[in-house]
Amino acid sequence: MAERLQKVMAQAGVASRRASEKLITEGQVTVNGKRVTELGTKVEPNDKIEVNGTPVEGNEKRFISY
Repeated sequence: MAERLQKVMAQAGVASRRASEKLITEGQVTVNGKRVTELGTKVEPNDKIEVNGTPVEGNEKRFISY
């Protein structure tokens, strides 16, 4: 299920949503190798997100069963 990029970044601990929005508008974020500058961009769990060339970990969903 697609989620907003800034929300995914905040959940991964990269930055707050507001700080993530600033990183996006400044062109410091890429999704699947393409620079993203538009707020509200949707990303899928398997998309590769990078901030200044550093991969964002924790974008993929994990299911744990006991």
